[in-house]
Amino acid sequence: MSVLAAIGVLALLIVVHELGHFAAARLQGIYVNRFSLGFGPVLLRYQGAMTEYAVRAFPLGGYVGFPDDDPESDIPANDPNLLRNRPVLDRAIVISAGVIANLVFAYFLLVGQVATVGFQEIQAGLVISQVQPNSAAMAAGIQVGDLIQTLNGQTLPIYPQATEQFIQTVTTSPGRPLTVQLQRNGEILSTTLTPQEDPQGEGKIGVALVPHIQVQRASNLLSALKDGANAYERVVKLTVQGFWQLISNFSESAGQVAGPVKIVEYGASIAQSNLGNLFQFGALISINLAVINILPLPALDGGQLLFLLIEGLFGKPLPNKIQEGIMQTGLVLLLGLGVVLIVRDTVNLAIVQEFFR
Repeated sequence: MSVLAAIGVLALLIVVHELGHFAAARLQGIYVNRFSLGFGPVLLRYQGAMTEYAVRAFPLGGYVGFPDDDPESDIPANDPNLLRNRPVLDRAIVISAGVIANLVFAYFLLVGQVATVGFQEIQAGLVISQVQPNSAAMAAGIQVGDLIQTLNGQTLPIYPQATEQFIQTVTTSPGRPLTVQLQRNGEILSTTLTPQEDPQGEGKIGVALVPHIQVQRASNLLSALKDGANAYERVVKLTVQGFWQLISNFSESAGQVAGPVKIVEYGASIAQSNLGNLFQFGALISINLAVINILPLPALDGGQLLFLLIEGLFGKPLPNKIQEGIMQTGLVLLLGLGVVLIVRDTVNLAIVQEFFR
């Protein structure tokens, strides 16, 4: 059930993206003859008055088709409602609408999560999840569930910086008393903690630490819109930082690129633990889809926008053969990458690994 929920989220995000293109075209009176979820052989098809709607075999995305590219279309080549005959701005709106749809949808997903199940937010400090017997922490009266706010007069930031600061202070202070301010059941307490010296000469106190996470739930619609915007800003920043790290350290980060199978596996684990967190999962993937599609690469929306930018700057488009060659090459490479990621992630699934043992 959790796997189906994760697949449903991915399919919904693809539909939202393609609906953005579709709506932007139709609202401008531009002809659209195909709306497809997936690529390859058709599994399901419905022929509408003007548009064919289809679900295809390979769920690596989707596309909106225009009669401009259909040699069997009976629409005159000079019809002003063909996409290619529209001004650059009209075409740019259609091409960028999918990215915009994903970004807007991600925001409302986060608003929905904040308004219903709440949003998990990392706060300052660290929570004690385990205290070892006969440890320095036990001697200091520290208990499981305590929230450590300051250590030796230094306020702890949020995770992961808080963990680094805590460990650094403890390991470099064997046998030296440290003052600790903590919160327990809403009460602020202070204690003195003296790290024990281990065989390597470093201090240890015998605790396990976890991030301080609180669930923020909006009390009204206005609060939900505001909190959703704050959560949206954080997710966008993390996504952009992640892509920048991938690009700047590609050789080290390439192995972390996830395909559809890995994303579904991740989403299924989230749904299994807490179905409400699919809101946040969907928002994260939707923003990632938007960022990926806006990259100036062939077969992506960003690549088409780059062609439009060239046309706008020079007053005429690149020759059709060049554009088609670049786009077709990009599509083959994109589909090839998708297949490689699917095979790799499928082979690495726990159930597959267990089967071949």
